[in-house]
Amino acid sequence: MQIKGNLAIVTGGGSGLGAATARHLAGLGATVAVLDFDSEKAAAVASEIGGIATPADVSDEAAVLAAVEKAASEAGKAPRMAINCAGLGFAARIVGREGKLSTDLFEKVLRVNLFGTYFVMSHAARLMQEADSVGADGERGVIVNTASAAYEDGQLGQAAYAASKGAIASMCLPAAREFAKTGIRVNAIAPGLFNTPMMESLPEETTAQIVSNIPYPHRLGAPEEYARLTQHIIENAYLNGTTIRLDGSVRLPPR
Repeated sequence: MQIKGNLAIVTGGGSGLGAATARHLAGLGATVAVLDFDSEKAAAVASEIGGIATPADVSDEAAVLAAVEKAASEAGKAPRMAINCAGLGFAARIVGREGKLSTDLFEKVLRVNLFGTYFVMSHAARLMQEADSVGADGERGVIVNTASAAYEDGQLGQAAYAASKGAIASMCLPAAREFAKTGIRVNAIAPGLFNTPMMESLPEETTAQIVSNIPYPHRLGAPEEYARLTQHIIENAYLNGTTIRLDGSVRLPPR
């Protein structure tokens, strides 16, 4: 899929992996719709890259529908790329102190991480299917969802997060098979430990301990490295229905 001249919707585009991806795709000539829960951050990144700000809570399907249709309307074309980076990383034990359960947190994390990804994928794919096919393979669009290394080796307290990311990885292949007939590819990236705002808020000694578990390169991942893999997935037409770990060969310890 050609990036230049086409519309990309990037969720979580106001910061972290999403902002890096929005900037990278815009630099390659895409029109980028920055979809983020934080309207100020969405507007700031969109203004910086000449894109479209579409603030929305991805866990609200009606809000996602409005944001996706706004992006298509303002760009004057259907999206050809949808990259889902919006997500929550809350942690809690299933049964905590004094027998307190974390069911509310579990539901919230799944609503944002899993349902949000599903809503954006669904509405973006619907518009992609209405667009003309392009290229020798008859492509109409590419969807990149964000899983996590935690989907395979989630740590203590990550039951909700790992479940949400595992579901994203699991639905990659059936979604790709469903959309194959209309020329839409679906892949997922499972990042390891990246230098995002969540990591930047941690004490220096905590970050050093985290980095000590990463074999090579012996550092946190750079959001731009996630963005470059997104570019490759978009441009490589034979990549479909798979989840790619991007993690410096780290395997998360139990806690």
